[in-house]
Amino acid sequence: MEPRVLMALALVVVAAGVPAVLCQTNAQDAAALEGLKSQWTNYPLSWNSGDPCGGGWDGIMCTNGRVTTLRLSSVSLQGTLSSSIGQLGQLTYLDLSFNINLGGPLPAEIGNLGELTTLILAGCSFTGNIPIAIGNLRKLGFLALNSNKFSGGIPSSIGVLTNLLWLDLADNQLTGSVPISTSTSPGLDQLVKTQHFHFNKNQLTGTLTGLFNSNMTLIHILFDSNKFSGSIPAEVGTVSTLEVLRLDRNGFTGAIPATIGSLVKLNELNLANNKLTGSVPDLSNMTNLNVVDLSNNTFDPSVAPSWFTSLTSLASVSIVSGSLSGQVPKGLFTLPTLQQVVLSNNQFNGTLEITGNISSSLQTVNLMDNRIVSTDTASYKKTLLLAGNPFCAEQDPNNRAFCSRQLQNASPYSTSMEKCGSAQCSDGQNVNPASCGCAFSYNGKMVFRAPFFVDLVSSTPFQLLESTMAAKLNLLPGSVALSDIHFNSDNYLQVQVKLFPTSGVTFNLSELTRIGSSLSNQIYKPPANFGPYFFIADPYAPLAVALGGKKSKMSTGAIAGIAVAGGVLVIALIFMSLFALRQKRRAKELKERADPFASWAAGQKDSGGAPQLKGARFFSFDELKICTNNFSDNHEIGSGGYGKVYRGILGDGTRVAIKRADRNSMQGAVEFKNEIELLSRVHHRNLVSLIGFCYEQGEQMLVYEYISNGTLRENLTGSGTYLDWKKRLRIALGSARGLAYLHELADPPIIHRDIKSTNILLDNNLKAKVADFGLSKLVADTEKGHVSTQVKGTLGYLDPEYYMTQQLSEKSDVYSFGVVMLELVSGRQPIEKGRYVVREVRLAIDPADHDHHYGLRGIVDPAIRDAARTPVFRRFVQLAMRCVDESAAARPAMGAVVKEIEAMLQNEPDDAGAGEGDSSADPSANEFDRHRGGGPPAHPYSDVEISRGSYAGDGASDYMPYFEVKPK
Repeated sequence: MEPRVLMALALVVVAAGVPAVLCQTNAQDAAALEGLKSQWTNYPLSWNSGDPCGGGWDGIMCTNGRVTTLRLSSVSLQGTLSSSIGQLGQLTYLDLSFNINLGGPLPAEIGNLGELTTLILAGCSFTGNIPIAIGNLRKLGFLALNSNKFSGGIPSSIGVLTNLLWLDLADNQLTGSVPISTSTSPGLDQLVKTQHFHFNKNQLTGTLTGLFNSNMTLIHILFDSNKFSGSIPAEVGTVSTLEVLRLDRNGFTGAIPATIGSLVKLNELNLANNKLTGSVPDLSNMTNLNVVDLSNNTFDPSVAPSWFTSLTSLASVSIVSGSLSGQVPKGLFTLPTLQQVVLSNNQFNGTLEITGNISSSLQTVNLMDNRIVSTDTASYKKTLLLAGNPFCAEQDPNNRAFCSRQLQNASPYSTSMEKCGSAQCSDGQNVNPASCGCAFSYNGKMVFRAPFFVDLVSSTPFQLLESTMAAKLNLLPGSVALSDIHFNSDNYLQVQVKLFPTSGVTFNLSELTRIGSSLSNQIYKPPANFGPYFFIADPYAPLAVALGGKKSKMSTGAIAGIAVAGGVLVIALIFMSLFALRQKRRAKELKERADPFASWAAGQKDSGGAPQLKGARFFSFDELKICTNNFSDNHEIGSGGYGKVYRGILGDGTRVAIKRADRNSMQGAVEFKNEIELLSRVHHRNLVSLIGFCYEQGEQMLVYEYISNGTLRENLTGSGTYLDWKKRLRIALGSARGLAYLHELADPPIIHRDIKSTNILLDNNLKAKVADFGLSKLVADTEKGHVSTQVKGTLGYLDPEYYMTQQLSEKSDVYSFGVVMLELVSGRQPIEKGRYVVREVRLAIDPADHDHHYGLRGIVDPAIRDAARTPVFRRFVQLAMRCVDESAAARPAMGAVVKEIEAMLQNEPDDAGAGEGDSSADPSANEFDRHRGGGPPAHPYSDVEISRGSYAGDGASDYMPYFEVKPK
């Protein structure tokens, strides 16, 4: 090509303002992003150059040139959201949370994002109506529009979003009633999969009649601080999954429905500040209740309800102005977890007795404005308020310690800075409690809308909050500081949080957006007793100079400088073009490296094309080489037929487990692709998270979150943590929840196909996580008539019906899980010394065993032998044997398994070995004993040939190979 032609082309490029790079981004998506930029200031500096999908734009992730993720949380964006957002047709994840100066109306074009699964705009300043078109987002599973300025009504179209798990519209200015479905219009009563209804702090009116039904799976109902009226619908008591119910600060009338007492999983009940009448409700069956507030209603006069002394889980009881009379039952103060009693402005009389075995956690007793005439409280040394009682009127003025109206609580917890002495910082920096150095912390307000405790003095829960935040947000231990802890005017627990960078004095932009999204998307889960929360970040000070999107006027000198630079750029472009023409081969290699799957189908036999990814990150070989110190032996944590596993630390401090395929086992391309596709789309606290992968320089590597406590198998053999009976129940429950998610909530559902104890990993808190999806199948495949041509699985866990018919179903996973349950009981591997644990247990079970080991004394793990004498142990074994029934149709679904184990944990005493079991008390015992009749049928393992496979993926350690089991 002639130099004159090259010069002309270069000038055209410069005149058009088009970057001279290899463009990877779809033209429509690139135009959409430019449209967003046009309405924003303070967008990231990286958005001024480079290609969005080439890895150059902060907050952008792509698949095959299409933008799939736009995540700009906490980056101080200013402006409005352009309607061009609707052009990003493959966008699945949109998070613009915590940009307080991002507002204006939400464009109706948001409804064009048909692939969107997550929409988070929390903590911005959006105004106007929520668009009706939001009902077009049929794949949406997470919708958070809280803490904005939205007005108008809740669109009824939200009722068609049947995949929603999280719906948060709280803290806006919404009006009107909650839409209920009719023959012509959808309503929120159709959201039977939704677990969170957060509508608090709006101006909603009308009744809730027709909203709730027994098919719902709601966990949190937060409708407080609205203007609802009418009666509380009895149907709310049929939502058996409910853990938090807040209807306080409304105008509800009538009696509290008796069905409320059926909510046995409820932790918090707040019906305060309404116009409720009738009697104080009977809550005696709500054995998990921690916090109850029925204050400021108009109940019928009565004595203290009997549940005052029977609900041993209570932490706080508040019934102000409840028309209660008689003597305060002294047994109330002996409840073991009680922290607060607020019974002011009632008619309690007689002698107040706070004696005997008083709860050590009891901090406050408020009985002001009652009719108490004497006290026996000498042994109680914490806050006691009795002002307004006859007792105080008769006291000597010098002896009125209890007669003040001022709450004299000790100072609430805050992170100790004692080790840092008098260290101080300037320029807006704060002292990092981990290092005592100065840094720009990422600050925000964390608000817990229904905590299960009220004691703000005890350090235990807050230190746990600090440690879990540091761990889950990939920060250094001790780099989380809490302060200003208090209950605000909404009766929410408010905590000021400061997070400090792992290195240097500032967070970079990618770290900010990662942490912001972890908090806005509820990826970070606080300890369970903190309940539902939201987080609102403060503007991050260093971004004022770090962001390059600000528009400003240019001086003449600046314009001249740009003109000179433009001339230099023209010359540079000429040489770049010549170099590019002479280096076609090198350009092709660079392009393939930027698109790691460009040659996937050609290079891998029967691979089925490039994986369809949902957010998994591509790592270069060099990145993983660095973080493992060149894959040194010191970083190796396991090996197997597939290859080796290494631990590593990424540049942002994230600890990872890297599974590297051996060069001799590269034929596992289908499994490699399958695991990437599946794990990039499934997200659950009981599933191992895939962070990314490497497919470069002939390498196949998978990058997982690092799970520090190894496999369940390791821990059962005694080489890990001691597992008592209750820990084993919790591990079984966590594993079952992960599997139930795959079977029932993943879209489409997934069959794991290789459940075993080496594929269940345990984290620092012994939370179980299911791993290894290399053999998994979509349920959609089986529903289309797919029959596996080659049975795959692991010896000892394989479903006999799957083996015999080669027809795969979710019940095959249920069988394997049943074998794992028997491992938890016996501590043995499934096949040990030629004996198969399913057959051994089936033959040994003896319902008439009077020693209450159910005939399993010789099989049960000695570490839990005492627990084997309890009814819960018997029920667990029975459930395991139903799971390993020879007939798939007779096995329970994983969702049913989860519910049964949850019930067992609720009934399990603190000392699992203290109780005595009685088969007569278990209604399922007789039905279950049929499994022993006639002995076990012939098992497929008697007539198979077993070949060692090449794929291993059992978490962070103990990477054992799988086995292929084929008929002879």
